[in-house]
Amino acid sequence: MLTRRAQKVRHHCPGSREALLGFILQPVGDHRYMSQSKHAEARELMCSGALLFFSHGQQNSAADLSMLVLESLEKAEVEVADELLENLAKLFSLMDPNSPERVAFVSRALKWSSGGSGRLGHPRLHQLLALTLWREQNYCESRYHFLHSADGEGCANMLVEYSTSRGFRSEVDMFVAQAVLQFLCLKNKSSASVVFTTYTQKHPSIEDGPPFVQPLLNFIWFLLLALDGGKLTVFTVLCEQYQPSLRRDPMYNEYLDRIGQLFFGVPPKQTSSYGGLLGNLLSSLMGSSEQEGEDSQDDSSPIELD
Repeated sequence: MLTRRAQKVRHHCPGSREALLGFILQPVGDHRYMSQSKHAEARELMCSGALLFFSHGQQNSAADLSMLVLESLEKAEVEVADELLENLAKLFSLMDPNSPERVAFVSRALKWSSGGSGRLGHPRLHQLLALTLWREQNYCESRYHFLHSADGEGCANMLVEYSTSRGFRSEVDMFVAQAVLQFLCLKNKSSASVVFTTYTQKHPSIEDGPPFVQPLLNFIWFLLLALDGGKLTVFTVLCEQYQPSLRRDPMYNEYLDRIGQLFFGVPPKQTSSYGGLLGNLLSSLMGSSEQEGEDSQDDSSPIELD
């Protein structure tokens, strides 16, 4: 429920930008006000003021207040809650997509939402950001945030639109293959499976399967099935048999190296006379124990997901 002061802000007609900003910030600048644990009321004022400025095209003032909302969350050490994440996502959605303030805002919001856990931000906030960027048709950034959410279905639907509107027909399989492999690199098997199933069912250029016409889709399907068994020999044969398809993108073998470490006991990359992914797999089969891979997998450097 809005406080009286927030209601005044919401119904204020900003004849003077400076006067309204001063009205909103008056209690925020009062140290006694903030020390009396009234951060929530102050945030409500600032959020209402930011929304009002956005509605009147006052981007700079709105962005300033949005950053103050974040500052309040940080200083008060507020616990993450869905309502707060939705408020932050709303402010993000109203910012000029090309403004540097938006970049600073989202970086700081994600850091706060991680709660000091070292994660890359709360999955729910990533999902909300992904949906906003999808509406703006900023598919690349939307995909990044979907990868760090738990919304495999939303990611798949976005990728279908991305592929049909911006991609080549010959690349329909590559859109989902990249997403599945990246989800697996993040140890998110459930989202990897959902994004694959949803995408292949909904994409107009993919015939009913499995099996599929596209070999790369068959590889991904077999890979997802092989995860539960965790047998290195199965993984090795799969990678060997589908090398022609995997060579279409040089990053695939990088992702598969990491997936091998996480799910199949492959040791981290090492110099091998065989070279490459297959060399690493063959070395594992001929000499490295699966236990060694399990012990060291968490120490390997994660692959950068762009």
